[in-house]
Amino acid sequence: MYDCPMEEKIWQMFIFGTGDYLDKALSKGLGGVIFFTRDINSKEQFKELINDIVKESIIYPFLSIDQEGGKVERTENIHSRCLSPRYAYQKGEDFSIEQTTNIAQELREYGINLNFAPCADVNTNTNNPIIGERAFSDKTEEVVKGVNIVSDTYRKNGIIPCVKHYPGHGDADKDSHLTLPKIDLSLEEMEKIHIAPFRKAVENNIEMIMAAHLHCTCFDNEVLPASLSKNAIGYLRNKLNYEGVIISDDMVMKGVQDYGSLDAVIMGIKAGLDMFIFREADKNAYETVERLIDVANQDKLLCANIANSIRRIELLKTKIKR
Repeated sequence: MYDCPMEEKIWQMFIFGTGDYLDKALSKGLGGVIFFTRDINSKEQFKELINDIVKESIIYPFLSIDQEGGKVERTENIHSRCLSPRYAYQKGEDFSIEQTTNIAQELREYGINLNFAPCADVNTNTNNPIIGERAFSDKTEEVVKGVNIVSDTYRKNGIIPCVKHYPGHGDADKDSHLTLPKIDLSLEEMEKIHIAPFRKAVENNIEMIMAAHLHCTCFDNEVLPASLSKNAIGYLRNKLNYEGVIISDDMVMKGVQDYGSLDAVIMGIKAGLDMFIFREADKNAYETVERLIDVANQDKLLCANIANSIRRIELLKTKIKR
């Protein structure tokens, strides 16, 4: 992959949902596909969908999903829901391992190889509209334990885990799907409470980290999502010495869309992001990548960052169990 044309390298940096432009994107080298409830109607249909996507892909894709348990599950049309992470964790380590094993084996049965879970957020804000029971706890040390248990269980069962939402969505009072939340905590507070689970995950060699669309004043005075921030992503790379893949949260969320898709992606690459999620394989997503290719061909700095990202993506893809 590292020696493939620039066009294919850039397409490898994207994960799309399903949509009218999916087949075309797969034929260009799309890095992966993310599945939602809308895509899953029966076991047989879902397996067939994934098999078709693999056949259409010119480079084996990440086949991904948000399957946390409880409020965030995508197989609700064909399986009963599990407990949310908080309630599963409260029932003890053995229960968390058992539930996560069941989720992982279910996903593997369909061909999924990447799960955007677990949440490493510490839910310190009781009015948090988006995290809540998706977090293991409102206590940092309990979140660290929960993240380690779930990540290890996914890994042992052939699923690549991705911890989210760096640098921590737990103190937010707004939903980043609808706006850009502001986290107004000192760096010391963030490090002690919210970044600590991510630091521990890095120490435990987590394969992928998702960056959140949050404005964290400890990293940037100007209003800027952490997902596009050189300071926030640079902290992961330089302070925590993280060498794995950093992926954006959904790039059509309101917390980032005000920048426009192309400019946001360019900012993300320059900040240090490796991959980007677009929930729809629509005209906007497709044209964003095609326009990015044109820009990258004229920008040596962008090309250098892309080369580093491809190295990380390629290394992670060697861990995919087929």
